[in-house]
Amino acid sequence: MKYLKLGFSLLFMLAACAASAQGGKVEIQWLGQSAIKITTPGGKVIVLDPWLTTNPKTPAEYKNLDALGKVDLILVSHGHYDHIADAPALAKKNNVPVYGPAGLNQVWVTLGVLPPELSLRFGKGGTINPLPNIKVTATHAEHSSEIVWKNSTTGKDESHIGGEPVGFIIELENGFKIYHTGDTGLFGDMKFIGEYYKPDLVIIPIGGHFVMSPKDAAYATREWIKPKYALPVHYGTIPVLKGTPEEYMQALGNAPTKVFPIKPGEKVTL
Repeated sequence: MKYLKLGFSLLFMLAACAASAQGGKVEIQWLGQSAIKITTPGGKVIVLDPWLTTNPKTPAEYKNLDALGKVDLILVSHGHYDHIADAPALAKKNNVPVYGPAGLNQVWVTLGVLPPELSLRFGKGGTINPLPNIKVTATHAEHSSEIVWKNSTTGKDESHIGGEPVGFIIELENGFKIYHTGDTGLFGDMKFIGEYYKPDLVIIPIGGHFVMSPKDAAYATREWIKPKYALPVHYGTIPVLKGTPEEYMQALGNAPTKVFPIKPGEKVTL
């Protein structure tokens, strides 16, 4: 009887934990450019495209990677410096893998940037379960992907293929879905992504020049993706990224999507 009661108590605790994860909140913190810290309903921390230590828009207190606390998963969308700069150091510090485009992760392993167990590959259309009750699917993105690496022997910078750029559909423990588009221009399959995955939140670049302009991003949001919420990113870091949240919201018009025009370091809880 004693062990039976213990068993029931354990089952109750597990059920309570599961219920808490299902009903918990999602916290999204923007740290400049496309660097995002997601705290899931189950308390897991996912970091997207970490460029922090040299990012001019990252608040000073977050330029120290220790400020992120324990990280459980790192996702990178492509090989450009402003999306991967701190990913290897963060992976080693927390002993957790970086998932990204297969070609990018393979190059990191080949160059010795990361060991194979911390540089895990998957590709567009692939779905992984990197954490309990969390799914991540890689989607198309319309961009480029190169890695600049300093050769320790020659002292010179080298450009290496960084795989094909991707976006991510991240489904959390409570079913909340985040579409991190990655760096991208408009492409028609955004309509398919919106209809098929039905994301609750889109994290979308608006700066222009290398990525969508506010007008382009608003069109994709309003006509194709149709999320409940939108977080505009990838603007204001350098002069050519001229798009602003105000221009994005104006272009959205009366679309029902709620926009969070937050500043780097600020958080949104959903």
